[in-house]
Amino acid sequence: MAHTPASDGLAEEFLLELERRTLDDPGVTRDAYGDGEAAGHALLAEFAARLELPVTVDHGGNMYAKLQGTSSEKAAWVIGSHLDSVPHGGNFDGAAGIAAGLAAIANIKRRFDRPERSVVLMAIRAEESTWFPASYIGSRAAFGLIGADELELPRKDTGRTLATHMLGAGLSPAKLMQDCPFLSPSAIRGFIEVHIEQGPTLILEDTPIAVVTAIAGSFRHREAVIRGAYGHSGAVARRHRHDAVFAFADLVSAIDLVWAELDASAEAATITFGEVGTDPQLHAFSKIPGELRFSLDVRSGCARTLDHISQALGRICREIEGRRGVRFDLGPLTGSTPAVLSTELQEALHAYARRRGIACLSLPSGAGHDAAVFAQQGVPTAMVFVRNDNGSHNPDEAMRFDDLDCAIAVLTDLVSERQASD
Repeated sequence: MAHTPASDGLAEEFLLELERRTLDDPGVTRDAYGDGEAAGHALLAEFAARLELPVTVDHGGNMYAKLQGTSSEKAAWVIGSHLDSVPHGGNFDGAAGIAAGLAAIANIKRRFDRPERSVVLMAIRAEESTWFPASYIGSRAAFGLIGADELELPRKDTGRTLATHMLGAGLSPAKLMQDCPFLSPSAIRGFIEVHIEQGPTLILEDTPIAVVTAIAGSFRHREAVIRGAYGHSGAVARRHRHDAVFAFADLVSAIDLVWAELDASAEAATITFGEVGTDPQLHAFSKIPGELRFSLDVRSGCARTLDHISQALGRICREIEGRRGVRFDLGPLTGSTPAVLSTELQEALHAYARRRGIACLSLPSGAGHDAAVFAQQGVPTAMVFVRNDNGSHNPDEAMRFDDLDCAIAVLTDLVSERQASD
């Protein structure tokens, strides 16, 4: 591999200090609109001050560190990712993109002092939907896409509303609803997000980075319930039972067959029942389970595939209800729309990687990212994945800093060399 420009240790320094400040053994916890996420934003402000970058914060709490360009009328490049994490997660999910942006802006500042176009590093709030039952809260807030009803959503661990947590972070939900959106798509030349890969492909292919082609959309049922009837385990025959667990087993088996058929026809999707349980206050060793709660997370880069699975889900539930004598209540529906990323920026990133001798793949993203919001708003959008072992959303994320340097190199090239082009 050809030599890539060093980040002068800036990215590594940021990430190690961030880990120290948000350590929550095992792993790190940077809770959305809480102390952990706030600690990350405070650290970014400190690093921005070192680079003499002025910082602003919008009504959604997103932070912007700006390298001012000489031509204020030209649309700016925005580099961004998130600083929240799942509880007891890894240090690199989201934060690696902020560290890469800091290093890239430092490189651009050394090269130009002031580039023609402004370059903005955006630290985005509340990307991880584990905290609130909504997707991309921070990035949607920046574009004025948060509904008043979403401010009443409860945070999973505290039960307090999004509005209450925002007020606790020194923000004004009322102004978020009343004022004009902070970001305008026409004012953004392009948005680039660097992120660890959350699957194993780059590890298996022994490749440091990948350019992302598309971001999956999703539909989710977080509070689904199957209601049957409790009964004595030895006294009720099979034909008379209304067993919620057997009904759930039927659902899982039938949905897996739908997934297998899609897989066989090369239609990419993922289906996950991440939370499953009977009521510990009511279940017992010798008791037929009369209720089961579960969550369902379905993802695909194709809206048609999502719709196909959703239709199959409804059909399967109705069939099981009739056969097992139970009732399904899937609860609130949330989700996101699939996003296709900029072909122009994908080709440019591949070209810069080839020029530097950096091996680089093309990959779709099965996980959601804030970049999807920018793409859906008509902003030319790109993502770069960085090789990462052990998956993500766990304390064992393992990204090598020399791999991150590869992403910083192509990110620096893209923003540096596309200053004048429209």
